[in-house]
Parts: sequence; structure tokens; C-alpha cells
Amino acid sequence: MPALAAPAIFVLIWSTGFIVARGALPYAETATLLTIRYVAAVVLLAALAVAMRAPWPRGANTWMHLLVVGVLINVGYIGGVFTSIERQMPAGVSALLVSLQPLLTAILAGPLLGEAISRRQWIGLLLGLIGAALVIWEKARIGEATTVSVALSGVALLGITLGTLYQKRFLPSMDLRTGMVVQYAYAAIVFAVCALLFETMTVRWTAEFLGAMVWAVLALSIGANMLLFWLMRRGAASKVAALFYLVPPCTALIALPLFGETFGVVALIGMGVTVAGVALASRS
Repeated sequence: MPALAAPAIFVLIWSTGFIVARGALPYAETATLLTIRYVAAVVLLAALAVAMRAPWPRGANTWMHLLVVGVLINVGYIGGVFTSIERQMPAGVSALLVSLQPLLTAILAGPLLGEAISRRQWIGLLLGLIGAALVIWEKARIGEATTVSVALSGVALLGITLGTLYQKRFLPSMDLRTGMVVQYAYAAIVFAVCALLFETMTVRWTAEFLGAMVWAVLALSIGANMLLFWLMRRGAASKVAALFYLVPPCTALIALPLFGETFGVVALIGMGVTVAGVALASRS
């Protein structure tokens, strides 16, 4: 039963990442906020790894692979999402643009991982793409997204796609506890340098900010990422990536009461098509 519930739990937690970005950014700039987040995650995960006597990575190649994954997923994806939302990209639209990951993953999984994509999966992935496009089209009419914010979401899309594929290819047996400590440490260093160079590093320590940070560290940086890599180990990359098509409707439903990010009939139809596509693409 836990294994069956894991995909649904992952989608729910992952969807809140866009909400956290929207809720926390009024109180700190992106690099400053993410430096705090990743330093806290490193401290907690390192303590857990030591307490559980988890094995630490060995060899220069392994540490280099961890650097690549850490930069792609945490700097490219998380940094791209937060920066795009900081530049007025609605949380729901950011989630929709990143939801193109399954199609990109399916295209790259063949040559990079040697995974065969069935005709049924291609149909499901294309249905998911059509559904996501319907929702994006409706949101784009509002004119809230800018060229820069869309480009930053594109960086996030490439980061999460290439990062998960690279992880599955070169770090298939990485201990998640210690491996993520190293990845997060690399990300914390990059964000700290960016904060020192380009930001004021001012933080308003409100209850809302603290609550968002606690959730970001415990549920997202630790819980969701461990669950993502666990799912990647158990299933084909393209099938796990198909779950990301469910993130936009889930994010939109959460953002509606919190931020008033509304969606209409076309978006609802698109969400239904997306769910059908995910179900088809995820079948064995």
C-alpha cells in the first residue's frame, strides 16, 4: 500500500513547492532564501546520515556526478522556478511550463538511458502535453507572464529533466541521505555566492516566512526529493516523469484559495486531458 500511495504523495508535496515560492518570496530575495533553505537541509540531513551511519560517497567521479546533479536540479530547477515567480510569474503558470518535462524526458530517455517508449506511452505523453497546453493558453491570455519569466521557467524545465536523467544514469545506487547532503551543499554554495554578489540579503523573519521555510526544508528538500529518486529507481524515467503532468492542476487547486489564481472551463478541460494522459503513459 505505501508503494501504491507514493506517486500521489509525491505529486501533492511537489505541487506545494510553487506555493512556497509564491508565499516566501515577499520576505526574501531568491538566492538569499534558497541559501537559508539549503543550509538548513544540509544540517538536518547530515545529522540524520551520521545518526544512521549512512555510507558517504567515495571517489572523485562520484563527487563530480553529485555536483552536476546538485547544480541541475537545485540551482537550475529550483532556482529557475523561484526566480521566475519572483519576476511575477503566477505559481500555476510556472508549474504548467515545467510540466512539459515528461515529453522532454521521453525524448531523451531513449538515447541517454536506453529505455524503450511504447506507442501507448507516446500517446499518453502527447495527451498530457495537449492538456497542459490548454491550461497554459488560458493563463497566457491574462498577460501575467513575461518573456524573462517564461525563459527562467524553461531553465527550470531543462534542469529537472537533465538532472533526473543524469541521476538515474550515473548515480543509480547513491545513498539518498548522504548523496543529497553533498548535492545540497553544492547548491548552498552557489546560492550564497549569488546572494553576496547580486542581492541585499535582507530577510523579514515573519511567521509566514518561517512556516514556508520549515515546509520547504522538511517536506520539499528532504521528503519530496527522496521520494522522487526512490520512484526513479523503481520505475522507468519516462513513467515517473509523467507524474509531473499532475502537478499543474494540483498547484492550481492549491493556489486558488491562497492567491486567487483562477482558471476557467478551458483549463478544467485541459486538466482532465492531462490526467488521462498520465494514466495512459504510466501503464506498464
